[in-house]
Amino acid sequence: MLARKKIKIHLPLVICVVLFLLISVITISSAMTYLSSSLGNLVIKQLIWYLIGFLVIFFILKLSNQTLYQSAWYIYMMNILLLFLLLVIGKPINGSKCWFIFPGIGSIQPSEFMKIALILSTSIVASNWIKKLKKEPTLKQELILLGKVTFLFLIPAILTFLEPDTGAVFIYAIILISILWVSPLRKRWFLIGILTIGVILGIFLGIYFWKQDLFVDLFGTDLFYRIDRILDWRNGTGMQLENSLTAIGSSGILGHGYNHTPIYFPESGTDFIFAVYASNFGFLGSLVLLGTIFTFDKILIHLAKETENTTDKLIISGILGMLLYQQLQNIGMTLGILPITGITLPFISYGGSSLLSYLILVGLLLKIYNNQKRTWN
Repeated sequence: MLARKKIKIHLPLVICVVLFLLISVITISSAMTYLSSSLGNLVIKQLIWYLIGFLVIFFILKLSNQTLYQSAWYIYMMNILLLFLLLVIGKPINGSKCWFIFPGIGSIQPSEFMKIALILSTSIVASNWIKKLKKEPTLKQELILLGKVTFLFLIPAILTFLEPDTGAVFIYAIILISILWVSPLRKRWFLIGILTIGVILGIFLGIYFWKQDLFVDLFGTDLFYRIDRILDWRNGTGMQLENSLTAIGSSGILGHGYNHTPIYFPESGTDFIFAVYASNFGFLGSLVLLGTIFTFDKILIHLAKETENTTDKLIISGILGMLLYQQLQNIGMTLGILPITGITLPFISYGGSSLLSYLILVGLLLKIYNNQKRTWN
């Protein structure tokens, strides 16, 4: 059902998105120097996805709140089905079944849209749980909430891990933690979770380092290779990282200039797009991008503080947690301070599915802004 309420535009948020668009297409254009011509004109494709995203935002703003939140469960189930079908009929690309390929159109990555489904469904479950509380939650009530949200998390996490797409699984976990953190759930559960994960991870890595034959027998060679790739960053080696550090380190204050990336590295238009941008526009240019990212995140924090609706507040928390993790992880891995995990930079990296998913989230944020009783900037 479409809402008839007059739409309010949050100008600072929109300006940030427009700046992201400009930075994205300029950097992708520069990255195409080293990209295969068989990929087509990625700048035009990125602009098309931005246009589609803006149309989807407009559609979301026209939906009633009831329709939007009721559809969350259909969105969740549809994405679970897509992840399952991907494992069954998906064609492997570089050893992974992460995309549906549509000739003449491109590829669709269901895990990107699963993030939206998980944010909505987990927020609704947590919100309904909070509304039933009359005082501090009991142990039984906390276990009920943890059981429900863990179930919602595990199904897509297992399916996505089998593709394999470990980076997306990490993002699912960040979304879950971000939403639970702002709920009345007592913080002792986070300490228990950290300790439990620490023990499991310790056993897992212990087998990896000291019983590699057993590790391969238990988990397979594919997972062994993925762990090895993630841990490679400790030595600062690998062509991607070495060339990324060279490109960024040589850029100086103003950079080498547009379309003058001094050295080649793979995934220049996606995972390592920050290295392309920093090498082209230097320290000052990087400050502009980082400042835009900071402003965008600050807007989300402000919106969360102003929001009285519990479900909306939890949705913003999930979005903010996801974006902060991806921003820090992507930029950190190009600088060699975090492992290389294949996480893209939101709104900047090339990718139809990922970009559309972020713009859908912008639509949700603007929808929440329109739900407020007063306008703020």
